[in-house]
Amino acid sequence: MSEEKSEGSTNTMKLFGMILPSLPLIALRSSGALFRFKLEAKKGGRTFQKELIKHGLDETIAAQLTQIYLKPSNITQYLKMFRQ
Repeated sequence: MSEEKSEGSTNTMKLFGMILPSLPLIALRSSGALFRFKLEAKKGGRTFQKELIKHGLDETIAAQLTQIYLKPSNITQYLKMFRQ
């Protein structure tokens, strides 16, 4: 029983040792992807709002609809969902 535990902890340490050097690169790539995602969402929201106004919708209603349109691109909502 104790041999299995020591073997399991050894495997865990090996895995951690393999992953640790690549963590900064993973964090950098992830932050870049999140930044691009947020930038594209903002750009899409501006286009969405302009089109709503162009087709005769009131500016305040267009702004409210744009906020609803952009809600799924809020990263913090996804993080809250994963924490639960």
